[in-house]
Amino acid sequence: MDIALPDSIKVYSNFLHPIAMWGLFFMTLYAGYLGVQSRRLRSVDKETRRAMAKKKFGDRHYRYGSILLAIMVIGNTEGMAVTYWNNGKLFVDDHLLAGLAMTTLIAIAASLVPPMRRGKDWARYSHIALSIIIV
Repeated sequence: MDIALPDSIKVYSNFLHPIAMWGLFFMTLYAGYLGVQSRRLRSVDKETRRAMAKKKFGDRHYRYGSILLAIMVIGNTEGMAVTYWNNGKLFVDDHLLAGLAMTTLIAIAASLVPPMRRGKDWARYSHIALSIIIV
């Protein structure tokens, strides 16, 4: 099956993936900041905790993480689709493998949320390690 896209779509589709991935990178840094603040909340004094709790760092970290997972999966799929549409094949190279690895790692990091919420430290440390690797 040969998919023929209009040239105008081909040109613009080449920019969508890199723009989305740069946005994803900055969102990842912000989600990391929220995660650090959420973790910090556990070790501060009562008064500081009360002030920090109003900012809902944990809830915002969770929400941004969910958005990041969705963008990563969509961006990865879109990048492969555009490559295929423009070239009639996928190129198995470092770029493709890095994108697939990052998507896999963020899915695993997200899957660790339920045990983290049950207080499992191994899940928390694994989540942090995977997130650092992704960045």
